[in-house]
Amino acid sequence: MKITTLETERLVLQPISSDDRELIFELYNSPKFIEFIGDRKIRTLQDAENYIKEKFLPQLEKLGFGNYLIVRKEDQKKVGAVGIFEREGLPVHDIGFSFLPQFEGKGYGYESASKLMETGFREFGLKKISAITSPANVRSQKLIEKLGLKFKRYIQFPGGDEELLYYEKEKD
Repeated sequence: MKITTLETERLVLQPISSDDRELIFELYNSPKFIEFIGDRKIRTLQDAENYIKEKFLPQLEKLGFGNYLIVRKEDQKKVGAVGIFEREGLPVHDIGFSFLPQFEGKGYGYESASKLMETGFREFGLKKISAITSPANVRSQKLIEKLGLKFKRYIQFPGGDEELLYYEKEKD
């Protein structure tokens, strides 16, 4: 089942589109994103649009879910992104989230990710959801644990040089 838009008390989650290139450009070039997630080499708005078209839209079309833009209801500000991804090297669909620096620490991560996980289990037919994070990203670890995911092991992606923390949660 394809879900187009999700809502929480304060947020709207909508599938990312190439119209969101400005947010992706700003988000993927923020210092914490580069430090904890990695440099995706997005140097221009065109790079951001290409990234959306090549990385996000194919999964949305194939699976009916993927990366969602997070918009604050009160003022329509784009605050970040949350998604459930099919990733090479991971046996279980992975939830990920990132926020513009000025919107961190306001509870948007838990609010958006818990809604997307609930929808993933209920509507997308997922039996498990995983999450990965860098050992240095303590804030991400706390959010992942608050979402009910449990640490399972350390993993390393093929060709990667960093050991990551791997968490999982099964459908209730």
